[in-house]
Amino acid sequence: MSNLSSFVKSIRDVMRNDAGINGDAQRLEQIVWMLFLKVYDAKEDDWEMDYDNYQSIIPNECRWRNWAKEDQNGHVLTGDPLLEFVNNKLFPTLKNLPVNANTPIQKSIVQAVFADANNYMKDGVLLRQVVGIIDSLDLYNNQEVHAFGEIYETLLKSLQSAGSAGEFYTPRAVTDFMARMINPQIGEKMADFACGTGGFITSWLKELEKKVKTTADRDAYDNSIYGVEKKQFPYMLCITNMLLHDLENPNIIHGNSLISDVLDYTDKERFDVILMNPPYGGSEKKDVQGHFPNDLASSETADLFMAVIMYRLKKDGRAAVVLPDGFLFSTDDSAKVNLKKKLLNEFNLHTVIRLPASVFAPYTHITTNILFFDKTHPTKSTWFYRLDMPEG
Repeated sequence: MSNLSSFVKSIRDVMRNDAGINGDAQRLEQIVWMLFLKVYDAKEDDWEMDYDNYQSIIPNECRWRNWAKEDQNGHVLTGDPLLEFVNNKLFPTLKNLPVNANTPIQKSIVQAVFADANNYMKDGVLLRQVVGIIDSLDLYNNQEVHAFGEIYETLLKSLQSAGSAGEFYTPRAVTDFMARMINPQIGEKMADFACGTGGFITSWLKELEKKVKTTADRDAYDNSIYGVEKKQFPYMLCITNMLLHDLENPNIIHGNSLISDVLDYTDKERFDVILMNPPYGGSEKKDVQGHFPNDLASSETADLFMAVIMYRLKKDGRAAVVLPDGFLFSTDDSAKVNLKKKLLNEFNLHTVIRLPASVFAPYTHITTNILFFDKTHPTKSTWFYRLDMPEG
């Protein structure tokens, strides 16, 4: 891939001429559903070789290989016929794929990814150009796959300048650091209950992979993650991300972690490790707060996620969580005070790292902190470290 750095830019340049697309967030969503189908098609080639009698959940005419590529005579679907196919055949079919509780994750994710996806483009010729650029990626070439990983990182980073979409991206330096300090072990399961594009999960897998030695280790690695994402766009990005990391059955749920009663969780629904950056600044309605004990029922989204984390961490489990100053220092909100009491009395909050205010810019300049704690014993002492922005 000779022109890696301009891959996303070249697609955006084509899309800017399409009257149906308004702004970066829509451009990125448009790119992502096509990237997903391209990556999924490549994975299906692998599955067809690995499994006897593999059957795709996608009907033949809707598989990437059968509509996005040239046929044997060099003809391609373009213009109005392409637009007609995408809008009236491809999307309705994928949104309504037959899925039930017994459908393997590797198949059910297709329907989940397209449940709320949209095609914004209105010009079939321009759509064909974008499809062609994405199809030029050679996902059967190891060097090309590595390059595609870099493209994907570029795409995720570009979310930071895409308005509110920036909330889905935690800088890789932060996720990598937190995963490294947590020190994943083979056999452990980690969770992120607001996983966005999968940054924490990716960093966890990168650290855990260093310890994979046997086939049994690889199986444990493949089954070591659990993610939940409420919003459709980052959910699509996350699933594609997991497929790129060779997770055939990525256990990523499209849903809301705050709408289950926290007192009802069983040991099977708790995790060895929790890594996450909960959404903050949001306000939750009374019906959501009703899933929490009265003394913890804050209206602040990040507070409720902190309650979920505490109820879903296993005994002897450990967590690393990014939280804003409001959680640490507010004393006029009884729910916040009670959450902090629970944290200090039932968990060992051994480390707090105060991050520079610009870490999450331009999305927010709120000062944030990384809390490292485990469920071993009440807090006896906490090491507090202020990380200032390095000069330059």
